[in-house]
Amino acid sequence: MQTRRIPHPGWNLEYLMFLFTRLSGLAFFLLAIIGVSAALFMGARNQMDLGTLMRWTFFPSPNHVLDSNIPDVTMGWANGFWQIMGILILFFGGTHGLNGLRIVIEDYTHHPLWQILIRSLIFVLWAFMLIAAIYVVFAS
Repeated sequence: MQTRRIPHPGWNLEYLMFLFTRLSGLAFFLLAIIGVSAALFMGARNQMDLGTLMRWTFFPSPNHVLDSNIPDVTMGWANGFWQIMGILILFFGGTHGLNGLRIVIEDYTHHPLWQILIRSLIFVLWAFMLIAAIYVVFAS
C-alpha cells in the first residue's frame, strides 16, 4: 500500500493577504498605543481634550489640533514623526480595508475573468488612494 501525498499550499496571494490582514490589525493597536503615548508625552494631557487626542492619534494632521489649547502647532506637532505615523496608519488601514472588500466581492464572483478584473480595479483604486493620501499628509 502506497501512501498518498497531501499537497501543501505555498505562499500564494490569498495566504499572504490572510497574514497581512492579521498583522495589520495588530499594527493598528501598536500604532494607536504609540500615537497616544507620544501625544501624551508631548503635552497633550494639558493641551487637548479626549476627542482631539483620539482624532490626532488616528489622523495626525496639524489642522486637527488648531482649535485646541496648543500655543504653537508647528513647534512639535507638525514634524516628520507624525507624518510617518499618518502614512503608516493610512497604508495599513487602506490596504486592510480594500483587502476585505476584495474578499467580499470575490465571494460573489466566480468567473476567473471577473475576479482578475476586480483585483485589478481594486489594485488601481488602492494605488490612487495611497498616492493621494501621501500627498495630503505631506501637503498639510
